[in-house]
Amino acid sequence: MTMSSIPGPPGPPGSAASAPRRRLPDRPLSRRALGLGALAVPGLLGLAGCGSDSGSDDPRALRIVDYYNTPADDVAINGTFTKCAEELGLTFSRERVPGDQLIAKVLQMGSSRTLPDLLMLDNPNVQQVAASGALAPLEQYGITTDGLTAPVADLGRYDGTLYGIAPTVNTIALFYDAAALEQAGLAPPTTWDELREAAEALTTKDRYGLAFSAIASYEGTFQFMPFMWSHGGDETDLDGEGVIGASRFWSDLVRDGLVSRSVVNWGQGDVIDQFKAGNVAMVVNGPWNIAGLDADTPDLDWDVVTIPVPEAGTDPIAPLGGEVWTVPVTGDEEKQAKAAELLKAFVAPENQLYMAGERSTIPGDAEAAQEFAREHPELGTFVEQVSTARSRTAQLGPDWPRTAKAIYTANQRVLVDDTDPAEAFDEAARTVS
Repeated sequence: MTMSSIPGPPGPPGSAASAPRRRLPDRPLSRRALGLGALAVPGLLGLAGCGSDSGSDDPRALRIVDYYNTPADDVAINGTFTKCAEELGLTFSRERVPGDQLIAKVLQMGSSRTLPDLLMLDNPNVQQVAASGALAPLEQYGITTDGLTAPVADLGRYDGTLYGIAPTVNTIALFYDAAALEQAGLAPPTTWDELREAAEALTTKDRYGLAFSAIASYEGTFQFMPFMWSHGGDETDLDGEGVIGASRFWSDLVRDGLVSRSVVNWGQGDVIDQFKAGNVAMVVNGPWNIAGLDADTPDLDWDVVTIPVPEAGTDPIAPLGGEVWTVPVTGDEEKQAKAAELLKAFVAPENQLYMAGERSTIPGDAEAAQEFAREHPELGTFVEQVSTARSRTAQLGPDWPRTAKAIYTANQRVLVDDTDPAEAFDEAARTVS
């Protein structure tokens, strides 16, 4: 296969502080919508005051809606809810909705007064739904963010009020072909200079050195965030040098043939598939693909490190992915209280540890995360990356989706049309001002 025919993935190595990890043992594939979030949902404004008839009149019979649908999810999510419900004397029914249809489903349920008692949301959507008035503040039920890092707590906050809790989170790091890197005589990269050097050394006529997702969707923005934030860029300053410099780093890699231009069409799943096929030596990706990576390529000697940073000695800053659980305003206060009781038990640290282990995610509780790293050293890099990660909506709240679109649109102009990053992001800044 020639480079021109390679479909195309990416991914580089991590920080100086991150030790390479060994491969995971086989486990069921977890398919969260990692990083896909942030849907523009203006119709949510119409949810305020909709209320709900959530089904049974029995206050102890609760209805749950989420988009988890893999065998691993059923073991972890259903199993944890079952245990907690039995302990509390509650029953529940679960409705699984495809991830790309969840927000439409929320709108439909709001208009038909059928909001569930517990609702899972991808974290970038929480603030928009909370702003509609459809979610109940959680602290009135004794649910707090005690033990969570501030960025993880931010995933469920809107305007200073807690509306949701993320029991586990995830993020992205740099996967690499360990054998290829060793053959090239290189250590896993920790800085942008080392990343470029490794990409140059690993690029051949049949393989790109690096790949990332630059697709025209929130997924493309999700992958750009570690480069933007670690370079000092900020979502409130799109025409600043921090953002422009990160885009220029990406564009130089593509221009010089170290990254396929096809990354503008690759989602994160496409990127890991290119890695599996041997078409790319390093890729940016998340832990939710580890099970599939091991299952599909058992002979591939891969490893993972945190995302390289512009300057040695600085922390990589990646975006937090993961889902947040909420209690919708249904108009049945007794049921809302029971739902909150179930949620409080569901997100207990011991349950976070169990669910994280089953689904290759990271506990939201800081102490539980450290215990998890000791029990699951193969995911230690992601625990480290999460410790410095940020919420995408912490600064812009419900306005985040507009800026996320401006970012991926600007990078598409840079990578597809060779538009200068300064020009592309100057226009991006004007579109969100």
